[in-house]
Amino acid sequence: MTWRKRVERSLAGAVLLFAALGDPTRLTRLQRLSDGGPASISLLAERFRAMTRQGVRKHLHVLAAAGLINGSRQGREHVWALNPKRLAEGRRCLEVIASGWDDALARLKLHVEES
Repeated sequence: MTWRKRVERSLAGAVLLFAALGDPTRLTRLQRLSDGGPASISLLAERFRAMTRQGVRKHLHVLAAAGLINGSRQGREHVWALNPKRLAEGRRCLEVIASGWDDALARLKLHVEES
């Protein structure tokens, strides 16, 4: 497999991740888990009184489907925790994109200087 195909496959896998991060409500929930550690739906919902627990749960399931968080049962509660490895994968995807831009700008600079 060529380098370009590997990059394309890696970026395609990141679509779900960045789509999940694109929503302010989900991003706030993720920040809460990052700052405060694992939390139940009750704790994650208390800051958003206008949203039902079911609404919070739907957002958490989108984050889980993207691999950003993991949920587990602890007694009667469902506790959610951040998955830092998935965030690191997202960072690597952004680095690949940034590298592509750096290469393109270097080629543009070379072209302009030669002209």
